[in-house]
Amino acid sequence: MYQQKSNKIIKCPAEYGLSLFSGKWKLRIFCIINDRKNIRYSDLRSELPDISDPVLSSALKELIRDELIVRERFNEMPPRTTYRLSERGESAVPILQALCRWASSIYSDGKNELAPQCSRCREDGNAAPESTDSDEGK
Repeated sequence: MYQQKSNKIIKCPAEYGLSLFSGKWKLRIFCIINDRKNIRYSDLRSELPDISDPVLSSALKELIRDELIVRERFNEMPPRTTYRLSERGESAVPILQALCRWASSIYSDGKNELAPQCSRCREDGNAAPESTDSDEGK
């Protein structure tokens, strides 16, 4: 796992909060785990085909270290491990959904498809609906 040479001084709680999800993959991993509730490593890996095993493993370790997800090992044969959101992780979900709604209202590229978990979030009504003309000017 990459370690910074010096500790960054964080003077803003929002900066600290955003740093927990920094990087290309951590937020995507978090959202998949939130969507699936309990997920095995291999299933998580198949949902993120462009990620390498070392990067996925490192991101999971960081999310565990920051107490956002929990790794649960079962004493079975063959051994089984699952990942789920911790209580701290679950408390971040409404904040991330609000961020998603806000970002959806100002960002539209039309070229990129939503990730499957984002589409399901929209279907559940937890994310912002597609903008309409009546939404403008509010």
